[in-house]
Amino acid sequence: MADSFSDSWSALRTAVADLAADDFGRPSGCAGWLVRDLVCHLVIDAQDVLITLATPAGTAPTRDAATYWTVTPTPPTGEDPLDALTVRLAAAYEDPALLQFHLDDVGAAAGRAALLADPAARVSTQDQVLTTADYLSAYVLEWTLHHLDLIAHLPDAPPPPPEPLAEARALLERITGEPFPAALSDTDALLLGTGRRAPTPAERTALGALAARLPFIIG
Repeated sequence: MADSFSDSWSALRTAVADLAADDFGRPSGCAGWLVRDLVCHLVIDAQDVLITLATPAGTAPTRDAATYWTVTPTPPTGEDPLDALTVRLAAAYEDPALLQFHLDDVGAAAGRAALLADPAARVSTQDQVLTTADYLSAYVLEWTLHHLDLIAHLPDAPPPPPEPLAEARALLERITGEPFPAALSDTDALLLGTGRRAPTPAERTALGALAARLPFIIG
């Protein structure tokens, strides 16, 4: 999973590095967040990866890549204290280049730590224990969804790589216990499945009974 983690994370960091200053004030695919807020969240994510990989566990795993995630019936309201802190922190980076630099600095360290980690080792996060392989696999979904969020209103920005897209879709299907129609692209399955956009009439027909269960809000 380190390869998929590395591919998805490298692509996302490159997309951020290539942003123009004006792009940081555009909306992202995360409701209520600008691109700058999302990038600030990625800095916090990278710190979490570093902390987790440096927090070994001596007990058996309690979660895997799929059960790491929880599915909730309602989307975030923006009232979560950490979400609010992220927005305030992002605004403090008055120069977007500083935010890009911080993500590149911390993000590169997180990427190196993932490559050096023992896949079979056990790590602890959020009072749960996972193997490193499962933890990194879970983050392929995180990076891929946020890559889609980043480019939601940036049509010229590059999309996530095909392999992480396919792995993220497969993991979402494991999390929800529902396969998405093969006719849907991996990108569309992820966007529709997580409520990042509503299905068209044709997509709703293709989804069948699954359409009534959408969206799956994961966190």
